[in-house]
Amino acid sequence: MMPASSRFHKRPGPAALGRRGEGWLFLQVVLMALVGLSTLSSVSWPEPLASTLALAGLALIAGGLMLLAVAAISLIAARAMTPLARPRERASLARGGAYRLVRHPVYGALILIAVGSSLAGSPVGLLPTALLALVVDRKARVEETWFERSREYAEYRTRTPRRFLPGIY
Repeated sequence: MMPASSRFHKRPGPAALGRRGEGWLFLQVVLMALVGLSTLSSVSWPEPLASTLALAGLALIAGGLMLLAVAAISLIAARAMTPLARPRERASLARGGAYRLVRHPVYGALILIAVGSSLAGSPVGLLPTALLALVVDRKARVEETWFERSREYAEYRTRTPRRFLPGIY
C-alpha cells in the first residue's frame, strides 16, 4: 500500500483542465449558475403539466440536497472535502454513507438538484442541466485517474460500480 502522502501524486494529463482540475470546477459553477438563472426565464412549462412538474422538481431538489448532505458528511469524516477534481493529499478514501452506494454522490446530487430546478422552474434549464451532467461525468472520470494508483480504489470501484445514482448510473 502506498503512503497517503504519495497516493495521488500522478501528474495530471491535459484533460485535467488545470493542475488540480480547476477548469472542471469553473465549468461546473457556470453551468449551475445558468440552471439557476433559467428559472428567471419567461419560458414556462405548459399549464396542464406545470404544477405536476413543479412538485416532481421540488422532490428531486429535496432528494438531491439530502444526498449532498450525506455525501458531505462522509467527505468531511475522510478529510477528503474538495471541490476540485484532484483529491487532497493525505485524504482517506470516502467509502461510508452514500459512498457505499455510488462513487460520486456529490455529482449525483448536483444533477438531481439541476433537473429538479429545471422541472420546477423552466424547460430552458434542461440545456445547462444536460451540459452539467456531461461535465460532472467527465470530471468524475478525470478524478478517477488520480485515484487509479491506489489498490484501495480499485477494490472500491469493483464493489461500487455505479458512478452517480444507485441502480441507474
